[in-house]
Amino acid sequence: MDRRTFLVGASAAVAGCDRLGDASRRFLSGAGLYEPAPVVLRPGMAQGHALRDAAQWPQPDGELRTEVAILGSGAAGLSAAWQLARAGLRDFIVIDGPEFGGNTAAGQFGDLGFPRGAHYLPLPSAESTHMREMLADVGVIEQDPFGIRPRFDERVIVHAPEERHFRNGQWHDGLLPTEALDAGEREQHARFFSRIGALRDAHGNDGRKVFAIPLALASRDPKWTSLDARTFRQWLLDEGFTSPTLHAYADYCCRDDYGAGYGAVSAWAGLHYFASRGGHARNAADGAVLTWPDGLHGMVSKLTDRIDALTGRSDWHRAGMALRLDESREGVDVLCTGMADGDGTPRTLRLRARRVICAMPLHVAARLTPLARFGFDPARHLPPHAAWLVSSFYLRGFPAEAPGVPLAWDNVVHGSRALGYVVATHQLIRQAPPARTVFTAYCPLDHGEPAAIRRWLADASPAELMDHAVTDLREVYGRGFWRHADRVEITARGHAMASPLPGFLANTGTAALRAVDGPIQFAHADLSGLSVFEEAAWWGTRAAVRIVG
Repeated sequence: MDRRTFLVGASAAVAGCDRLGDASRRFLSGAGLYEPAPVVLRPGMAQGHALRDAAQWPQPDGELRTEVAILGSGAAGLSAAWQLARAGLRDFIVIDGPEFGGNTAAGQFGDLGFPRGAHYLPLPSAESTHMREMLADVGVIEQDPFGIRPRFDERVIVHAPEERHFRNGQWHDGLLPTEALDAGEREQHARFFSRIGALRDAHGNDGRKVFAIPLALASRDPKWTSLDARTFRQWLLDEGFTSPTLHAYADYCCRDDYGAGYGAVSAWAGLHYFASRGGHARNAADGAVLTWPDGLHGMVSKLTDRIDALTGRSDWHRAGMALRLDESREGVDVLCTGMADGDGTPRTLRLRARRVICAMPLHVAARLTPLARFGFDPARHLPPHAAWLVSSFYLRGFPAEAPGVPLAWDNVVHGSRALGYVVATHQLIRQAPPARTVFTAYCPLDHGEPAAIRRWLADASPAELMDHAVTDLREVYGRGFWRHADRVEITARGHAMASPLPGFLANTGTAALRAVDGPIQFAHADLSGLSVFEEAAWWGTRAAVRIVG
């Protein structure tokens, strides 16, 4: 590979964007209305393909030494950096990777922020001490962080109306339909949630809770882990749950957290979604969630500010990405590119570290160093990853609403193949609606085999992506939506999240990586097989604690 070609390509990749279209151009959509051409971002795609295809890399033209190198700035990498800084370690560097924040990244339309990925946190359960500690340290928990009911910052608790669903041309409160159901469906709903209540408090013969966050603390009692042998849909049928609305709701929940439907997801994972969420708050109802206008990037900002304060510097993270890892007598050598000189010129550097935390998806880590020596065979052990579109629409005013409950933070079309949309300005409590807002729509692409979907995603035109992005907005508002939408940004994530299919609990490869405690450590939600912030933060803090003792 030519050095100049590689560095120029890497510099563009570090920006994290594949920009197609121009927000000032518009496509005619009929009826005298115009549809803005979307800006399309494909973070990580160019970098991933370069890692996959490159036969060799340019020689480094500089060297940097550090005690600890953290490769990746997603939830795991930033959690590791936060824990190292709290322990008093100052000599560490975070290499951002393709996108600072990873799946917790965010964008902005002017002064309005919006999520490009994950957008909420459930109240942390008693087992999630790592999250309670983190939330207290950054000021989200204000009092009694390890009590039964901590007090949270009111500004980040989602206020009412929290969620609604669109069905039969009307809006209804909540996400599970309760209207116009016969007695049989109502009975099944009640029986299902009674069953979940019992599972929330159930313990295995090892004394652990059956379903816990982090997953590492959940019971390994075979009576319960045997649920991982079948799908969630099959479990519902085996237990006599046939209600169409309950099945549609279960499918929505699995696609929301796992990127795959309930007919593909492990029954253990499906039940974990409901039964592991047992957090409480002094100033919020059970089941409440935490969010920011820009989604979980609000947590990224808080962690970044806290690490700045603890270390007394802001240069602890740098743009760039790791290309190769080699263990040496002194620790680990990391070949990096995209790291810039003072004048912004990208360079290829050798980063020499005593310890390295690989806080990146496992399919990326497998390109940097042979994982077989740790007991992980990518061909057998890589968790399947779902592709997603996260699409944000900048609106002047609000489109007219159908009858029913008013606009909520989370708005879902019952039975849709998309997952609805959240409102960025919902938390900005005002006497009147703001003049401008952002709707962010979520759409998992689970309509086919993941590799085929990724191939389609790499080549899809902006118009094709827009057709998916507006699925629910078109259903709810029709063409009138375009009277308000000025700009659109679509983030296409080919490997957005791990999907826990049946058998994921028995993955011996991820178990081997979880146990690694040497010069190279691994820290990513892929180690759990559940792609949620709390799991990533668990492995990041755990890797840091191993390093500092």
